[in-house]
Amino acid sequence: MRIIITGGGTGGHVYPALAIARGLQQARPEAELLYIGTARGLEADVVPRAGLPFATITVQGLERRRIWKNVPALAKIAWGLGEAWFQVRRFRPELVVGTGGYVSGPVCLAAALQGIPVVLHEQNAFPGLTNRLLATMARAVCLTFPEAAGRFPRRALLVTTGLPVRPEILRADRSVSRQQLGLRENQLFIVVVGGSQGAKSINQAMLPVLKELAGRPDVSILQVTGRRDYEVYLQQVRERGIDLDKYGNITIKPYIYDLEHALAAADLVIGRAGASFLAEVLARGLPSILIPYPHAAANHQEYNARAVARKGAAILILDRELKGGRLHQAINHLLANRGRLQAMAAAAVRLGRPDALEAIVEVILAELEKSKR
Repeated sequence: MRIIITGGGTGGHVYPALAIARGLQQARPEAELLYIGTARGLEADVVPRAGLPFATITVQGLERRRIWKNVPALAKIAWGLGEAWFQVRRFRPELVVGTGGYVSGPVCLAAALQGIPVVLHEQNAFPGLTNRLLATMARAVCLTFPEAAGRFPRRALLVTTGLPVRPEILRADRSVSRQQLGLRENQLFIVVVGGSQGAKSINQAMLPVLKELAGRPDVSILQVTGRRDYEVYLQQVRERGIDLDKYGNITIKPYIYDLEHALAAADLVIGRAGASFLAEVLARGLPSILIPYPHAAANHQEYNARAVARKGAAILILDRELKGGRLHQAINHLLANRGRLQAMAAAAVRLGRPDALEAIVEVILAELEKSKR
C-alpha cells in the first residue's frame, strides 16, 4: 500500500496532514508513505523530523489582489505540476491525500490526471481555494465543519469527520493537570491564548480584566502573551498596579509548551479561531470566547467562530470590538452566570470530534478498497 500525503505552507495544513499520516501508519503498518511539500514551507522542517520520507516541488501561491504579480507564480505552478507528475509517477501511489495549501494543488491534480484516487481534508468553515478547485476531481472531501459543505460542488462526496487532535490533548487528565497548576478545587480557571505569535489586541483587552480580577480567590487566569510582546506587556501590567507575586491568581507567560495541561484544567478558554485550536478546545468540551484573527485568508477564522457560536459553544467577539470593552463584559457575564458556562460546555461536547482521525482514516481506507474493485 502506497499513499502520498500533501499539504503545506502553514501549520493549519501541515499538522493535520502529519496526524493523518500517523493514523494511516497505525491502521496499516505495512503502508509506504511519501509526503510532498515545498522546500520553503513549514513542512520542510517538521515532516523530516517526524520521520516521514519527504519530497519537494516548486510552487508559489497566487496573489489575490495584485493580479499582475501572478505571471511568475503561474510559471512556477506549471513547473511544479511537472515535478508533481514525476513524483507521482515515480512513487506509484494507490491514493493521494491533500490537506490544502498551494502545494497540494499540483500534486492532487497530477494524481487525478493519472487516474489515482484523491481524498481531501478541509480544516475551515470557509474552504480554501485549492480544496474548492480540487473537489471536482476528488473521490471524497472530509470536512471539519458541516457549514463548509455549501461551498463545494454538489457532486463531491462530503463527509463531516472533524479535524485530528493531538493525542496528548485527549490524554491529559483534568484533576492531575489542575493539581500540577496549583488550582484549588472550586477555582474557575481561565486560559487566554493568542496563538504562537501572541495577539496584541487580546493582550490589551485583558488589562482591565486583570486589574479587576487580581486577588479574587475564586478565579485564576493563565495568559499567554506571545514572546514578542511579553516584556512590554509585563511592564504595562505593573504600571496598572497589578503585583503578580502579591495576588497569586494571575500567571503571564510568553509561550506555553504544555498546552494540553492548561486545556485539561481550564473552565473557559479565550483565543483566536484557528481550526486546529478550535478542534482541541471542542474535543475537551470547553466553553470559549473566540476573537477571530481579522487578517486570516478569506476571513476563514470568523467563519469558524460563527459556526461554533451558532451552536452555543462560544461567544464571538470581533477584533475591532475589543476596544469597546466587549471582552471584559463577556467575562464578567460568564463569571456571574455559571449556568451559561455549563450550557456552553455541553454544546462544546456535542461539537467535539475526538474520533476525527479514526473517521478520516476510515474514509481513506474505504476509497482504497473501492479503487481495487
